[in-house]
Parts: sequence; structure tokens; C-alpha cells
Amino acid sequence: MKKIFFSLAIATMFMAGTVFTSCQSSDQKDGDENAMLNKTEHDMQVMQNDDSDTPKMATADEWETFKLESELQINNNKIRIKELKEKIKKTGVILDSDYTKKIENLEKKNKDLKTKLEKYDKEQSDWGKFKREFKHDMDELGKAFKDV
Repeated sequence: MKKIFFSLAIATMFMAGTVFTSCQSSDQKDGDENAMLNKTEHDMQVMQNDDSDTPKMATADEWETFKLESELQINNNKIRIKELKEKIKKTGVILDSDYTKKIENLEKKNKDLKTKLEKYDKEQSDWGKFKREFKHDMDELGKAFKDV
């Protein structure tokens, strides 16, 4: 009987403590709401002032550096494609048509990247988007070389 009474007393104390600590006065609630409202207004002002939606152009130095690096990688890819074609010829054995198609596909993707680079030079569209997409395409081409 004492155990039940003692357990009931402890449970009641925990419940009372929970109720009293979770209750807030109306002044505290109003203060919290005002703080949240101010934070929301501040966030909206920051978003309005942020010009992330406007396309950004590359500076001349950025563009030249990126263009030179990209052209170097495209030329390296051309060399690797030539090596793969010579490897097919040297073996004397005609490899699968799939292998030949893969090499032709790599060559086409490499030419497309060069065209894309030249096209951007004339248009000068959104720099960040172009750079991200171009690097992704270059990475995909590098993975395709590894797969061959």
C-alpha cells in the first residue's frame, strides 16, 4: 500500500512540475510571437535584397582561366580518343561494335563540349549555371573514359 501511495505521489509531482514549467504567461507568448514576426520580416527583407535570381556574368580573368582549362581538358580528351582508336587498329582484331560506338560517342560528347564552350563565349549568359553544368558534363565524360 505504501508503494502505491508513494508511486502515485511521485507521478503527481512530475505531472504538476511539467504543467507549471510548460505554461507561459501571455506576456511571454506575445514576446515570442513578436520575435518570430521580426525574424520573418528580416528574412523577407534579406531575400528581397538578395539578387541571386539575376544572372551573373564572368569576369574577364575568370572566363579566360576557365576557357583555357576547359580547352586543355578537351584537347587531352582528343588525344585519349586518338589513342583508343589506334589501340583498336594495332590489335588487328576487330573489337565489338559496342566498343567502337562508345569511342564515337565519346568523340561526339567532346565536340559538343567544345561547341558549348564556344557558344558561351558569344552569348555570355548566366556564368554560375554555365560553369556548374559544364563541369558536370566534363566529369561525366571523364567517367565515360574510365568505363571504356
